[in-house]
Amino acid sequence: MQRVPEPELMDEEDQARAYAEADFSEPHDHFVSLFQAVFPDDSLAGTVLDLGCGSADVTIRFARAFPNCRIDGVDGAEAMLGFGRKAVRSAGLEHRVRLIRGYLPGARLPLPSYDAVISNSLLHHLAGPMVLWKHVQRFGKSGAPVFIMDLLRPEDEERLNELVQQYAADAPEVLRRDFSNSLRAAYRPDEIREQLKTAGLDSFAVTVVSDRHLVVSGRLSS
Repeated sequence: MQRVPEPELMDEEDQARAYAEADFSEPHDHFVSLFQAVFPDDSLAGTVLDLGCGSADVTIRFARAFPNCRIDGVDGAEAMLGFGRKAVRSAGLEHRVRLIRGYLPGARLPLPSYDAVISNSLLHHLAGPMVLWKHVQRFGKSGAPVFIMDLLRPEDEERLNELVQQYAADAPEVLRRDFSNSLRAAYRPDEIREQLKTAGLDSFAVTVVSDRHLVVSGRLSS
């Protein structure tokens, strides 16, 4: 199946509300547990950059799992960030999590570099994938762990429809639509390996971790 790009930002109020109210506990907890498995010896006592944090559900789960770290989450959609700020306050994490509106490329971040860089489901939204890899290199410190999770494009429309039916059959229409569009916009492992090679990050691993997700992980070299 050929890749079909989708809009970069999710800035519609009903769209943002649907995401904020949906239960993504299974994939988002999986994100955290996979990070812990890939980097078992990393205590993360510094500041983490979360690129494309959306409504901050992964951000909050990550902050709870690593109580000695702070997290700066950045996203270009103000509607998503509005729900994210409410969730951060509700979780009592305002002292450790700050959310910043910023559009990649060109986002202005509070710190010049970060001790780790994470991202969930941002890559397939970007108009150009190299934007993500350049920001990872620009803002990650030497030796920083990098953990990027994203959707995996199915082989064909039949498989795509099966995934939508399996994971979003009871979801609101806006979520079913977005899930379908995101699957079409996602990359295949070989495509991401080519991106990493171009970016000089070919030491990073690309691993399929579920029937609909893959992970890119590694440490930035000096």
